[in-house]
Amino acid sequence: MARNKQRDRAAAAVPVVETVDGGLAELIPDRERPRGWTLLIDGAPQSHVDLDDPARLTFEYQRRLGHIADLAAPPNRPLQAVHLGGGAFTLARYVAATRPRSTQQIVELDAPLVQLVRRELPLDAGARIRVRSTDARAGLVKVQDGWADLVIADVFSGARTPAHLTSTEFLAEVRRVLRPGGFYAANLADGPPLTHLRGQIATAAAVFPELALAADPTVLRGRRFGNAVLLASDRELPVAELTRRVATDPHPGRVEHGRALADFAGGAVPVTDANAKPSPVPPASAFR
Repeated sequence: MARNKQRDRAAAAVPVVETVDGGLAELIPDRERPRGWTLLIDGAPQSHVDLDDPARLTFEYQRRLGHIADLAAPPNRPLQAVHLGGGAFTLARYVAATRPRSTQQIVELDAPLVQLVRRELPLDAGARIRVRSTDARAGLVKVQDGWADLVIADVFSGARTPAHLTSTEFLAEVRRVLRPGGFYAANLADGPPLTHLRGQIATAAAVFPELALAADPTVLRGRRFGNAVLLASDRELPVAELTRRVATDPHPGRVEHGRALADFAGGAVPVTDANAKPSPVPPASAFR
């Protein structure tokens, strides 16, 4: 009976549609969860939020970013985190829910999108989350040296990662912001022949000594367009535990690291500001 009432409340919710700087933003109610919403920009799914259960991560790549947040420090220890790209603030809500007293900064260029999300999907009043409407790289420059335990990059403009967020110069700024032992995690999107993904691995390897990559095996084999989550640090990574978590996700993935990851990169060269390009345009089939 209670579940039926929840479904009735969810069914009563209506989509919210507004034009933002990045295009047409849609907040679509989750018919199974009374306060669940999916954010789309120009028809491309960006993130899912459950206001009743912010620790619930639905999207495959967000679950993997959540695993990394879980492993960034011992359980329950507050984090200092920077989120480049806001979306619906899903990962910041997750960290606030799973690690109370965490201090977080969200950098999101699209000010109208920030206003929409704040109004329709308000943050918990007690969450220590600051949101700034500025370019991701410009916002990162303002973060003090060694402040962050975790930097998450999930920035897309028109479904593509901007070129200036793909270079060694950008990652050098990320490393400056991280404290020793901190984690950098990036949501990367690519498809066959995986040129962008391989280039991003080479770029991260030029700045960080330790890397791992989590993705669906079909994406890693170049059979379809999809997301891969890159993890980088200056310390040994918890590869075994990350592998276990990714393998037991609802949509199981694979983790590559060490020699296997270097072989996967296949001799790709690091990207610099001088030759950086946006990530590739997703095929129309990617969002069906």
